[in-house]
Amino acid sequence: MCRKGTAVDAVRPNSQKPLSRTRRKSESSTDQSSRPSSLASSSAFFSNSLNFAAANRSSSASVSSCQSSLSRTKPELLPSPSNLKKNFLPDNPHIYDFSEISSATGNFLSGCLSSSYSAWRCRLRDRDAVLLQRRLRRVIDTPNLCRLMSRVCSSHHSSVIKLLGASVSGNHIYLAYDFVRGVNLSDCLRNRRNPEFTLLATWVSRMQVAADIAHGLDYIHNFTGMSKRSSPKNPCSGFVHNRIKSSSIILAEGSLNAKICHFGTAQLCGEVGAFDESQQQVDKSGSVLRRNSSNAMKFEGARGYMSPEFRARGAGTQKSDVYAFGVVILEILSGEEPLKFLGDERAGYNDGSGEGYRSVSVIETAREAAASGSGAVRKWVDRRLKDSFPVEVAKQMVRLGLDCVEEDPDRRPDMGRVTSRVSKLYLESEGWAERFALRANLSVSIAPR
Repeated sequence: MCRKGTAVDAVRPNSQKPLSRTRRKSESSTDQSSRPSSLASSSAFFSNSLNFAAANRSSSASVSSCQSSLSRTKPELLPSPSNLKKNFLPDNPHIYDFSEISSATGNFLSGCLSSSYSAWRCRLRDRDAVLLQRRLRRVIDTPNLCRLMSRVCSSHHSSVIKLLGASVSGNHIYLAYDFVRGVNLSDCLRNRRNPEFTLLATWVSRMQVAADIAHGLDYIHNFTGMSKRSSPKNPCSGFVHNRIKSSSIILAEGSLNAKICHFGTAQLCGEVGAFDESQQQVDKSGSVLRRNSSNAMKFEGARGYMSPEFRARGAGTQKSDVYAFGVVILEILSGEEPLKFLGDERAGYNDGSGEGYRSVSVIETAREAAASGSGAVRKWVDRRLKDSFPVEVAKQMVRLGLDCVEEDPDRRPDMGRVTSRVSKLYLESEGWAERFALRANLSVSIAPR
């Protein structure tokens, strides 16, 4: 505590009654030079409270020293508005002119990231961005597009890559997302050049990725406020991602934190929305494919990640997102592809008709392992983990993944429950790792005693 008579007491606000207007005016005109201004007094009080100024300094010296001290500590205490907006506040969505994105990508000839889909890395308004080209499934007018983009851009989560803006040209929409340096989860699990190597070589690192994805998808489903009020006819309260797969998840360089790509793409492209039940079509296999009022087919998905109702209707829902998440969980645990084709020696190899191969799903192998017991689960988990993981936690993770890929969508859990279970198992995995990890100061010697 400061003693009586210090500089802190000298600038302490007076608790007596305020003076009258005439008396204040006379005092300010006669003795204005001897009294510091109210701004200087409050600044001196604030700075002296932090720095505990010496008691024998005069009032004027204390005020000047406090002002200089406050100016020195201002960058740490009060961040600049530009840094505050960049780090904490949501950005307004940018509506780019087509000529602007064309110039940024060199007329779409430079910065191409993939040969399988249209994506370019470019510089847009001083931001390092990834530009995605998607076909519009239905017409969205400019006011609704801006309103929808505002909802997407105002949503922020550490496990979701941020949308910067969009541009519409013809029947295509160009979406600009923040560029995140890293590698996608599919390439990380299955290294084509060196199949025996993976960045996720420990059980805890894979559990961290699973927890990041779960938290990000839970945020997309339950905290983005897509619909104003939940009801039995409209139970979902947030967005539908509709593109959950291992190749759409980026592991950030260094930290290996998982980040979900393409947030908001399904809504902005018109892939989800109101459907006309009277317009539908039946394919050769008997599946019903529904069309919207603009007569655009709503069937597009990645093989191995599509839920049964998605294959039947072509409409993405939050339950189909949960199904795709369950497939990703089983991928993380086993390191295998969601669906692969193996040569069947009993039927002979492929002769061009496709009859010599059989498809193997990671869901089927996981169900077989879960039904056979702990030993089968231990063999089913990725062997590159070198049998170093808690078996009970692995069994519960397999069970969680299988719960997410239930045939009946009503039996699949909500992402809120899934996130709670994954977080609990992640903490148990960290505790297991701390108990069985070697101490850093422990040395091992094989020399003879």
